[in-house]
Amino acid sequence: MKEILSGNEAIARGAFEAGVKVASAYPGTPSTEILETIVNYKEIDASWAPNEKVALEVAIGASFGGGRAIVCMKHVGVNVAADPLFTLSYTGIGGGLVLVTADDPEMHSSQNEQDNRNYAKFAKVPMLEPSDSRECKEFTRLAFELSERFDTPVMLRTTTRISHSKSIVTLDEPVTGLPAPKLVKNAAKLVMLPGNARVRHPLVEERTAALAEYGCSAPFNRIEMRDAGIGVITAGVSYQYVREVLPNASVLKLGMIHPLPMQMIREFAAQVDQLYVVEELDPFIEDQVRAAGLQVLGKEIIPLCGELTPGRLRKAFGIPAAVQATVEKLPGRPPNMCPGCPHRGVFYSLNQLKAYVTGDIGCYTLGFMPPLNAMDTCVCMGASISTASGIVRVLGDDEKKKVVAVIGDSTFLHTGINSLMEMAYNQSPATVVILDNRITAMTGRQDNPASGWTLMDEPTPPVDLMQLCRAIGIRHVQVVDPFDLDQTRKALAEEMNRPEPSVIITNRPCVLVKREGVFQKGLALSVDQDHCSGCKACLKLGCPAIEWQPAPDGGKGKAYIDPLLCNGCDVCRQLCKFGAIGGGK
Repeated sequence: MKEILSGNEAIARGAFEAGVKVASAYPGTPSTEILETIVNYKEIDASWAPNEKVALEVAIGASFGGGRAIVCMKHVGVNVAADPLFTLSYTGIGGGLVLVTADDPEMHSSQNEQDNRNYAKFAKVPMLEPSDSRECKEFTRLAFELSERFDTPVMLRTTTRISHSKSIVTLDEPVTGLPAPKLVKNAAKLVMLPGNARVRHPLVEERTAALAEYGCSAPFNRIEMRDAGIGVITAGVSYQYVREVLPNASVLKLGMIHPLPMQMIREFAAQVDQLYVVEELDPFIEDQVRAAGLQVLGKEIIPLCGELTPGRLRKAFGIPAAVQATVEKLPGRPPNMCPGCPHRGVFYSLNQLKAYVTGDIGCYTLGFMPPLNAMDTCVCMGASISTASGIVRVLGDDEKKKVVAVIGDSTFLHTGINSLMEMAYNQSPATVVILDNRITAMTGRQDNPASGWTLMDEPTPPVDLMQLCRAIGIRHVQVVDPFDLDQTRKALAEEMNRPEPSVIITNRPCVLVKREGVFQKGLALSVDQDHCSGCKACLKLGCPAIEWQPAPDGGKGKAYIDPLLCNGCDVCRQLCKFGAIGGGK
């Protein structure tokens, strides 16, 4: 049977067909849908972990127990998981273990566009890179076979374009005859004390050499000879662009991009007049080909930054587009918080208090956007609290009072807890606002340990954030309703003036949470045009439900609230000094 699947859906299918027992992940675009699809295969124990390091360690445990395991994350998540990954390369596996890294060229939803092919080389583990959904499924199955054959974790790299584009996939039955999971003691292999690790390192190097030799004859690396004038080494989605833009070029299509099949590359280079490497981001393949002494063109013409596209490839090779498309310029759609978002009132209050806001990764990063303009730093998940803790150590007493860290509930549990422990331990006098909207919102509303539900949609005891903060050592913790501007502003002002660390927790859920009883939509508000003075105070919230309507006669305009968008949060009504906004709750 055949289906049209996205790359992420195809990876999930491949995991099912490979007989995976355990799947763990932390949600992050463009990888999120893998676990959200795997959960439909009831044979697999699928779960969200608090962060990527924990997710990988869960998969390691399943593997050491003899079961096949898959762990999925976006590219920056591998930074979090790197600690166990590098040691896992030494220990090897029990049941097959595959780590999916979903890279994000062009940074469609990321803070950097790191090239995680470098992790495979750095950690000395093999990496496969599919070029379409069919290969996503097939390479996932193959990755488990390689993992067990060579006693190694295997990385499977996708990119945003592969993760979310769709193509035809042939569905097969799951493998049979896999050994049943069981405990096998082998401390010399799995306990990485220095004495054992020294024994394992040479085996890792031998494994890499064996994999490179295997890659020279493996079907996932193949030479497609056409016109010998141009030869292109490529992989992943870049292969599709090469076939579209350079249909007559000879191609060495790599399915395993680490270790490289260097002997195969030499043979291909000898058959073509001019050798090119076409790859996104870093010159990962190109540098190794050059180091082997081969003449090659690559980043001289292929962009180093950003996502590769057929248009950019045509430009690189000086090929005009066959048809010049006429594209109508559409109005800009800057990112914005949803109408009724519980974060909006917090950022409005922070702006009014002239706070210096250290931000984090999540929907609330949009607090940076005008008209809220209430975020001053954003580095990585969990960094807001640590950054605030560091900033206040170099400031005078008056400026210290301005520093406020904001972080979401899921991100706090991801890597914010350790940061808050550091702040409490060293008594850094900054305020932390935990924006608890009961969900991991930006990646698509996935549950987390504070939401009270698992990926399998089963109830579970939620983390009590207030008690957790107090257990860490924070003596002053307040819970506020972010829809109550006076309460929010008062709590912020009070804690910002406190000469020790403190925490404020907001308690309104994301407006997009679908679970019954979590979010209750209020009645839409409306503007009384006779009372609206045209002061535009309500526009300072940046709420998409509030529009400005110019007067038809050229006079003063009025505000208007779209009843289809308004969630009745009541925040704008509290800003109107003329009583023009009414209705709602």
